[in-house]
Amino acid sequence: MNLANRITLARIFLVPIIMFFLLVNLDLPKLSFGGFSITYNQLIATLIFIIAASTDGLDGYIARSRKMITNLGKLLDPLADKLLVAAVLISLVDMQKLDAWIAIVIISREFAVTGLRQIALLEGKVMAASAWGKWKTVTQIVMIIVILLNNFPFYFIGFPFDIIVSWIAAAITIYSGFDYFVKNRSVIDQVR
Repeated sequence: MNLANRITLARIFLVPIIMFFLLVNLDLPKLSFGGFSITYNQLIATLIFIIAASTDGLDGYIARSRKMITNLGKLLDPLADKLLVAAVLISLVDMQKLDAWIAIVIISREFAVTGLRQIALLEGKVMAASAWGKWKTVTQIVMIIVILLNNFPFYFIGFPFDIIVSWIAAAITIYSGFDYFVKNRSVIDQVR
């Protein structure tokens, strides 16, 4: 197994660790200042999430630059991304920090595009990531980090950035899903 695939596997193994810190009550103290409060559990989960999310670009870069692109990597990389985002979104809904409809929209889009990618693979085609797909990933990661940090630093100026970025992430997620299906309708037409 090459280095890029090991990094991808590490991202998958970080998912249950993040969920543990988000969902298990460890009775750790809270960090509080100026009316702002966050649990150490959330801080630890956020740091691990940032590390895990940053490995997505790293494994892809290593695979391309060292010509280590493998079928295993093509399978594991998108799976790792979806597991990471879906697990944290579900945890945020459980923690009542994110509206369920936003998590459902994001996760549904991921299933739909993954299904389309699988159909394309059966036809011997590979669907490249689109610019909208990359923007979707960035906005989702920013949304998750801001929500995990209880809207820090925007909390101090009373700006609801967490809510705004949630709506932006949902909108870009929906648009990027439509974009994939429109640009790849020939894949669907061949299956009929």
